[in-house]
Amino acid sequence: MIKLKYRPRAVFADFHKRQQRWAVVVAHRRAGKTVACINDLIVKAATENKPNGRYAYVAPYHSQAKSIAWDYLLRFSEPVLRRSNQSELWVELINGAKIRLYGADNPDSLRGLYMDGVILDEFADMRPKVWGEIIRPLLADRNGWAVFIGTPKGHNNFWEIYKRGEKDAGWFVKTLRASQTGLLHTDELADAAKMMDENQYLQEFECDFESAIVGAFYGKEMRMLTDQGRVRAIEHDPDFKVFTSWDLGFSDSTAIWFWQVVHGEIRHLDYHASNGHGVDYYANLIIDKGKENGWEYDTHWLPHDARAKTLSSNKSIIEQLSDKIPLKFFKIVPSLSVQDGIQATRLALKRMWFDFKCEEGIECLRQYQREWDDDKRMFKDKPRHDWTSHGADAMRMCAIAWNEAAKAIPKDDSIRGIVVGNNDVSLDEMWKNTQQTSNKRI
Repeated sequence: MIKLKYRPRAVFADFHKRQQRWAVVVAHRRAGKTVACINDLIVKAATENKPNGRYAYVAPYHSQAKSIAWDYLLRFSEPVLRRSNQSELWVELINGAKIRLYGADNPDSLRGLYMDGVILDEFADMRPKVWGEIIRPLLADRNGWAVFIGTPKGHNNFWEIYKRGEKDAGWFVKTLRASQTGLLHTDELADAAKMMDENQYLQEFECDFESAIVGAFYGKEMRMLTDQGRVRAIEHDPDFKVFTSWDLGFSDSTAIWFWQVVHGEIRHLDYHASNGHGVDYYANLIIDKGKENGWEYDTHWLPHDARAKTLSSNKSIIEQLSDKIPLKFFKIVPSLSVQDGIQATRLALKRMWFDFKCEEGIECLRQYQREWDDDKRMFKDKPRHDWTSHGADAMRMCAIAWNEAAKAIPKDDSIRGIVVGNNDVSLDEMWKNTQQTSNKRI
């Protein structure tokens, strides 16, 4: 019989006894969910006795997994611990099972593995593809289980998982609100309610999915977009060309939106974000998507830093892209301050429609938030840099460029009697003709 140095809180007793393969727990702050999850992993890894058992705890960031969960994993696994590796954040139990900590900020580190059980902590802060594209397939061949746990952040992927679980008897579903659990003293909750914004308090302590995401730039616009049904299946209109808008990640993700402007509507057909790839990868991605979908491109809108030369090649990003795609298809987005770009995005979102394939990009826009100032106890105007930044920045490029894109000549030029001449341009001509406005940064 295994005896861990862990005494579960009463509110987690039924969670540890569950028999369902899938579970979702919505828990208020300081409920003890990380401790409960780590001990649940240890017990199951030690008792399920699967050959070469593999279990994972996944936090939004690798550094977060290390700082929050590693000490708990070492401490509570001690009675059944064989060895550990701090640099790789794993422990091996006496039965040969391994438990490892991962960050969803590097989901590719999970590819090619198999898993018998996974805890996804603070799932609301993870990009949607982490579950469907990466983790779910890892559980398939060994009938692995998964637990989604966290605090609400509006109607995002965590909300969708929660609603799915509510409708399915094969799921374990539990909501832990601070007003009901009794884990935090009523005086402490009253004081927190006084010092916090109402939406913030309801979200963090009362597990309210309906509260606006605190500090979100586009909360109102994204709620309106959802309520009006502007996320739906969208067909490519062959009478209009396709544009792309980019955010370039030199050390992290590159994000690309694919869109058309049709009679004043900005229709987003697809979205892509990935990291760890060279410029050739994205050039081929653009070419392949065009061929697969029958798209004819007009302009690829790039941020101003596409002109910067890389040390490895001594060529700018736009020069490298033009090795595969003719230079005439590229333009640099006029330089605006981030705040002006955000305001432009708010206005543009009112006329935008999104295909379901844009799920991850939509989530970026919903969760794109202001940075918090601990000293002043208030949100800054400056955006917080996280996984949502790249998709939101690429959308700013679209919002700034779409008016010019709307003036583009339809593919069937003959109906207007317009003759289009040679559109070949040089790099020097591109820089000269790119509108230059304020370079102010916040």
